[in-house]
Amino acid sequence: MSALKTETPSATGEGKNPIQVIERMMKLLDVLAQHADPVPLKQLSLETGLHPSTAHRILGAMSQSGFVERSEAGVYRLGIRLLELGSLVKSRISLRDTAMPYMVKLHAATGESVNLGIRAGDEIVYVERTSSGRSSVRVVHIVGARAPLHTTATGKLFLVDDGLEQIRDYARRTGLPASTPASITTMAALEKELDRVRRHGVAFDLDEVESGVRCIAAGIRDNNGALIAGLSLSTPSERFNPDWAPVVRQTADEISRALGYAGARH
Repeated sequence: MSALKTETPSATGEGKNPIQVIERMMKLLDVLAQHADPVPLKQLSLETGLHPSTAHRILGAMSQSGFVERSEAGVYRLGIRLLELGSLVKSRISLRDTAMPYMVKLHAATGESVNLGIRAGDEIVYVERTSSGRSSVRVVHIVGARAPLHTTATGKLFLVDDGLEQIRDYARRTGLPASTPASITTMAALEKELDRVRRHGVAFDLDEVESGVRCIAAGIRDNNGALIAGLSLSTPSERFNPDWAPVVRQTADEISRALGYAGARH
C-alpha cells in the first residue's frame, strides 16, 4: 500500500497482522523523529497514510509503553523509553569497543578464550569473545550464547550484586535447573557459593555450564558504579588455573576505569 494512500477503518487489521502493525508503528516513529516539535494526530495520519483511528490506536499503545508521549493538547512526540533504549545501545557499543583491547591483552597473556557477557533477565548473553584456538573441547561461551545466571561465573557476579532477597526470588522463579551434574541446584549451595564470590571479588564456573569447561569472571562497572558486564576467562578443565583469578580481576578493573568508574573494587 502506498504511504500516501489513506486507509479506511476496516482496512486497519491491527489484531490480524502483527507484522503490519509493527510496520505502522515504525512509520509513526519515523515521522515523529522528523519533527522537532510535537505533532498532532491529523498531521501524523496525513504523513503516514494511516487512517486517524488506526494511528490513534497504535499511538495509544506506544504511549502506554513509553515510546511516545501524548500531551493534554492531543499532540505527540517521541517518548523517554526510546532515550533509555538508545542509551543502553550506546553503552553496550562503548563497552565492547572499550573492552576489546583489554580482552586481547588477557588472551595473549593466558592463551585462553576471553569472554564479555551481559545480563538479559535471568540469563547471561555473551556479546564478545577472543578465541584461543588451543581448546581441545568445545567452549560454550560463543557470541550470542546464553546460560543461566546461577551456573555461569559472570551470572554469579550479577546475583551477588542483586542482594539476598532478589537471589531468593531468582531461585524460586527459575527453580535453579541443572546444566551438568556439577551445577548448583539448591538455595543453600547457591548462597554459600555467592558468599565466596562476594568475599573474593571473582566468580568461578567449575564444569557447571558444560562438562569439561571451567571459567573465571570478574565484574565490569560503568561510570555510575553499576555492574554492566562480566569479563571471563574460559578454559578446558585440564588446563584450568585458578591462579589466573587476579589477572582477570585486574583486567576487569582496567576496563571499568576506562569506562569512567573511579570507585573501590566491589
